Amino acid sequence: MLSTIREQWFSNIRGDVLAGLVVGLALIPEAIAFSIIAGVDPKVGLYASFCIAVVISFVGGRPAMISAATGAMALLMVTLVKEHGLEYLLAATILTGMIQILAGYLKLAKLMRFVSKSVVIGFVNALAILIFMAQLPELINVTWHVYALVALGLAIIYLFPLVPKLGKLLPSPLVCIIAITLLAIALGIDVRTVGDMGSLPDTLPMFLIPNIPLNIETLMIILPYSVALAAVGLLESMMTATIVDEMTDTPSDKYQECKGQGIANIASGFMGGMAGCAMIGQSMINVKSGGLTRLSTFSAGIFLLILVVFISDWLKVIPMAALVAVMIMVSISTFEWSSVTQLKDNPKSSNIVMIATVIVVVATHNLALGVLTGVLLSALFWHCCK
Repeated sequence: MLSTIREQWFSNIRGDVLAGLVVGLALIPEAIAFSIIAGVDPKVGLYASFCIAVVISFVGGRPAMISAATGAMALLMVTLVKEHGLEYLLAATILTGMIQILAGYLKLAKLMRFVSKSVVIGFVNALAILIFMAQLPELINVTWHVYALVALGLAIIYLFPLVPKLGKLLPSPLVCIIAITLLAIALGIDVRTVGDMGSLPDTLPMFLIPNIPLNIETLMIILPYSVALAAVGLLESMMTATIVDEMTDTPSDKYQECKGQGIANIASGFMGGMAGCAMIGQSMINVKSGGLTRLSTFSAGIFLLILVVFISDWLKVIPMAALVAVMIMVSISTFEWSSVTQLKDNPKSSNIVMIATVIVVVATHNLALGVLTGVLLSALFWHCCK
């Protein structure tokens, strides 16, 4: 028991804490951006990211995987928030968690076997494109300073690891954020900062019960959204877990991860946060920055809260250009480049499945639809080839 705890929590303390700091920083602009997509206050996404990251570090089935508020989930909430408001979203988040726990006990993670490798690659590539597209508003109609800062940020991210000794000590995305911020302040460059994205909360999250009528009518309103959120959340989490398994050469408990996602979403709903799931981009940043155990996920959540609540004055001056550079790096490393270079060698059917998944996801911004398209096409080809 103690050796398991040591292995899952304290076997890589320095790497995990530093990776947690980088992820905590990278989560902030994302959580704010996803809150804006969903049509809620930035603090809803920030509280969700803190709650989900901390809870999942204890109850999840995949150490070093980062879960928080995500774009895929935010896209599903838009109509609910617009028509019924925040309280209904919090209730839907709690119900999402309950459905996910049920899915964990019913062992629905087995259904992942029907998702072929081509669909997973298509999903990952589409996500990389969506992450890149989400940065475009920060790069359109801006001064040349922004492009210069983003280019410098990317140069730091890719070249800093080559510096002898120092390059391995500090994660390059963190160095990029600090260097670009100091440069912008020193030269007095007028660019958009994190502070311009929306007001940051100055209090800790509190326990609250959604203020809605507890009747069948309410249930009928939130149920369709909760089912969709639960499905997309689990799908993205299972896929991310598989990718982290491959990156770290370690196994994960998918059934436990389903239950863990559910518990984390219930906690988020009661703390005034929105529903979330595993994040492919952040999990990549975590593993690439040296995070290997549950401590990295826990640190990310704690750093996020400390940064947002206690030193938000420092955060507000970080130029968005620095974070755009980090997110572009994430989209480049998320994209499966071998799927493009090996197009000729792969069977035609798997290429069609992969490309169809990418097109549907990018066109609809709905990951679930893309995966469903991919799975149906795979089944069709499999049936035809029999």
